[in-house]
Amino acid sequence: MNAESLLRRSALVLGVAGLLAGGAYAQSPDPIPRRQDIHSDKKDIRQDKTDLAKDRADRNADQHDVNQDRRDLNKDRVDRNKDQRDINKDKSNLTADRKDRNQDQRDINKDKRDLHKDHKDLRHDRKGK
Repeated sequence: MNAESLLRRSALVLGVAGLLAGGAYAQSPDPIPRRQDIHSDKKDIRQDKTDLAKDRADRNADQHDVNQDRRDLNKDRVDRNKDQRDINKDKSNLTADRKDRNQDQRDINKDKRDLHKDHKDLRHDRKGK
């Protein structure tokens, strides 16, 4: 039993050691593909840095455009409000002008009636002499 137990243990230890050695061998990559991976990773990192710089510049330009659009909108709002105030003043001026025109027309009509009456009186006075 002792020998049998020792043999089993030895076989078990050798089996486990073989598994560990096989796993370690399988995990260690070839040095050449590893160098290529490192090289391609560095290249990707450089490309990502340039992409980030371009994206940052694009974002800054977009933010500048947004700020400019806001300023333009505010100016447009001010102009629109001023135009609306002008329109409202023009409407009130039109109302006043219409009132004045109507009064002027009434005065003209009255003057025509008075002139007609004066002509009539003049003709009557000439006949009556």
